[in-house]
Amino acid sequence: MKRAYYSDTIDRFKITSDTEILGVLTKNSDFAVEQTQRDSWLEQIAILRSALPPLAGALYLEYSIPRMGRRIDAVALIGPVIFVLEFKVGEEEFTLHALDQVWDYALDLKNFHEPSHSRLIAPVLVATKATAINPVVAPAQGKDGVLLPIRTNASLLDGVINAVLRTTAGIAIEPAQWETGRYCPTPTIIEAALALYGGHSVHEISRSDASAINLSQTSDSISSIIAASRQRHVKAICFVTGVPGAGKTLVGLNMGASHIGVFLSGNGPLVEILREALARDRVRGERERGKSLKKGEAMREVKALIQNVHHFRDECLRDANRPPIEHVAVFDEAQRAWNVEQTSNFMRRKKGTPGFNQSEPEFLISCLDRHEDWGVIVCLVGGGQEINTGEAGISEWIESLTRQFPRWHIYISPHLTDSEYGAGEVLRSLSTRSNVVYRNELHLGVSMRSFRAENVSLLVKQLLDLEAERARSTLRNVSANYPMVVTRDLRKAKEWLRDHARGSERYGMVVSSEAQRLKPYAIDVRAPVDPVHWFLDGKEDVRSSYYLEDVVTEFQVQGLELDWACVTWDADLRYSKQGWQHWSFCGDRWNHIRIPERQNYLKNAYRVLLTRARQGMVIVVPNGDSADKTRCPEFYDPTFHYLREVGFASL
Repeated sequence: MKRAYYSDTIDRFKITSDTEILGVLTKNSDFAVEQTQRDSWLEQIAILRSALPPLAGALYLEYSIPRMGRRIDAVALIGPVIFVLEFKVGEEEFTLHALDQVWDYALDLKNFHEPSHSRLIAPVLVATKATAINPVVAPAQGKDGVLLPIRTNASLLDGVINAVLRTTAGIAIEPAQWETGRYCPTPTIIEAALALYGGHSVHEISRSDASAINLSQTSDSISSIIAASRQRHVKAICFVTGVPGAGKTLVGLNMGASHIGVFLSGNGPLVEILREALARDRVRGERERGKSLKKGEAMREVKALIQNVHHFRDECLRDANRPPIEHVAVFDEAQRAWNVEQTSNFMRRKKGTPGFNQSEPEFLISCLDRHEDWGVIVCLVGGGQEINTGEAGISEWIESLTRQFPRWHIYISPHLTDSEYGAGEVLRSLSTRSNVVYRNELHLGVSMRSFRAENVSLLVKQLLDLEAERARSTLRNVSANYPMVVTRDLRKAKEWLRDHARGSERYGMVVSSEAQRLKPYAIDVRAPVDPVHWFLDGKEDVRSSYYLEDVVTEFQVQGLELDWACVTWDADLRYSKQGWQHWSFCGDRWNHIRIPERQNYLKNAYRVLLTRARQGMVIVVPNGDSADKTRCPEFYDPTFHYLREVGFASL
């Protein structure tokens, strides 16, 4: 697949006419080309023709980065160096946003494009009208060979290129091999949503290496079930399992986008953030095409695709006989649907519907069952992530099918029998039922959230299960590519985050919702936080995660991810030789949590927090204060020493 609108050797580029190059760019463009874009391309062509040295190499204009939904203005392969060039035609200033943009492009190639892994990459920002500048070629911030962004204007670009080439030696890049090399991205869920709804396929925006290839296989398997159900006029339900960060939500979004279905989630922050991100991106895209689109109009389109499961339920209640317009419904984190008691109680108190006696799974299946011809439900099932009272678990879906829907076809991941998914003995009730199929493709076994270390979720499981020796071994394998440290000093943790993040890599602080004695550190879990601003806004916005002032809890961060995370560990979950101790702060004191279900919720809260980071994590365990009975050092010290014993390096 050709990623660039235009590509050629540097030699041929230099002797090709502007008209011919412009024609190729215009022909391959995904949108109508306005005069301003033509003028910009012509100026870039002129600058590059003058600046590129007479050396063997290749040039790519408008190079696609599907994960980010953007295109790099120019990529030049010169000798052993990859130059990533972003032009700001007519600009005199180097904005932080533009510097991060070109840095992000360089990091994307380094992290996700295999032929670029071992190469020096030089991100260059060209503000064509900038004056009084002295371009500096600084060494890479990390060890991966990505230089700090270089600022230059049009007239000094040739000097910048030559300066970079003088700093390195090595075998020249072979353009043909570079072009055909695998691009294996692992997008965040926000990036994935933007790319999918922008027309990219799940194959384009996901890795394709052997350890993660089943992401595409899972999507293809569900698509085949949907196609067969439509053709045979039957109703079917699929249970898709996966470890944290394996791409379940990505698969679900892909099904919604591909089959004109609806993506449903009870995770309010996730729904709100995805909608906002898609609406903003749609408005931005139209603006770049020279068109105007109001955000409200964009949001109306998005709301039809991504819905809160409770709002979908309410809409189905308004007309108890009419089926929903969608034939395909994807339920994210299906194990978190409400049981009968929780649903009935809510319907009585909030909806004025006494006597409602169905669990959420049973009612939701009944809604799709109203279709006379066909319908498909896709249940995305996470393991060990129940964090709320009244969550039914996946067993309620199975029991509902057994009680009320004998004609439905059932497709199950074989891993649904694993203890972490909580299906338990109820699966045995399906042994005598026809039309039950187990498919290996319906399990996603590799975490893709951390593209640097796939065993982070395993490490967290071992850590929380107090398997210290196994955790120590896993940590040794993980830490080479995925930095993890522990500290008693929140200030040092914040500095660590800022030092490690590059470009617009997002970092932030996450804490347990029970962490109520972190106020002395200016962390108040009860302070209202808008997750939309926290996850989507930039470094200039005080409400964003970058400011490290507001924190989010497991309820706001579940299903989402950061590049770098600071987990601040309070005295709600305390390590002891006898096992974890579970506490809840009420009034002026800590109270023991003795109910096993609530203990499990707290443990799962830390499971969620510790699996949010894609690239690295710092854990803060405060020292406590012997003068404060609610923050005694003995509440915190054993946890810190346990993490050190497992092998976490200390700041």
